[in-house]
Amino acid sequence: MSIHILGTGSYLPPRILHNRDIEAILDTTDEWISQRTGIHERRMAEPEIAASDLALEASRSALEMAQVKVEEVQLIIMATITPDTHCPAGANWLQAKMDAPQAVTFDVTAACSGFIFGLNVAEQYLKAGTVNNVLVVASEIMTRTLNWKDRATAILWGDGAGAVLLSGKGTGSEILSSHIHTDGANGTNLLMPGGGSKTTPISHESVDKDLHTLKLIEASASVRVAVKHFADACHEAVEANGFSIKDVDWVIPHQANLRMIQSLAKRLDLPMEKFFMTIQKYGNISSASIAIALDEAVRSGAIHKGHLVLLTAFGGGLTWGSALIRW
Repeated sequence: MSIHILGTGSYLPPRILHNRDIEAILDTTDEWISQRTGIHERRMAEPEIAASDLALEASRSALEMAQVKVEEVQLIIMATITPDTHCPAGANWLQAKMDAPQAVTFDVTAACSGFIFGLNVAEQYLKAGTVNNVLVVASEIMTRTLNWKDRATAILWGDGAGAVLLSGKGTGSEILSSHIHTDGANGTNLLMPGGGSKTTPISHESVDKDLHTLKLIEASASVRVAVKHFADACHEAVEANGFSIKDVDWVIPHQANLRMIQSLAKRLDLPMEKFFMTIQKYGNISSASIAIALDEAVRSGAIHKGHLVLLTAFGGGLTWGSALIRW
């Protein structure tokens, strides 16, 4: 059974946080951040905005492109590590705002690989024939997970949402395959220690110990592992469909770090011109990065009919995966 992408969408908060703005609160410079990460600016949601609000705008955009009505969506999967609340799920908040009571909704938590995991889950439902239309949306407000005194993490992250409308019916862009992996035994390099059942409930003590913000541990080791898994996932997707890396027209990677993506390009022996990049203007938006970049590649005309598009991600957990699309 063929799984088709009928529409893509994305939404970025209007507020821009430039590296120069971060200079005012951290011992860093625009040049230092740009050289080490490739990031020049990122978006930041206003205090009253939740992840489901960003997801709503991206979802509307995807539905409009797909020419599918809200009432025709049977399943909504939201990839996020920053839901509105831990209970109910972010997807449930989104469902209410979309006025889509007919749809089943749930979250997928796979850090920066969340969008690929969401595609894979949707693929199983569509192939089983239990639903016809699935909305996969990735939405993050990463700027609220940060310790703004920690230069290693505060410079990296941004906010935004991206979405796709998938269907088992129709024609056009086809997901040829998707592949996902996890390694929980080595999954603590990106960690938010507080707020879960492992620690005591949120308290003055846990806040004072800064247990409720993201920690990036052994960053250099994480980069080496990430590049290997990125590359392995790319080879897995193309080889599963009888292609080689050289056949790929576009690689849309998780937008984590420019140097990391340059290392991936070298490992795959591909020119950087084949990599669609948004990190310079949006930073790392965790699960939403690939979804946003895919929408921008489609709407800008970079992706043409017949192009072979490779999505690849690596995230905390550890999680990694890929998807190959014939546009």
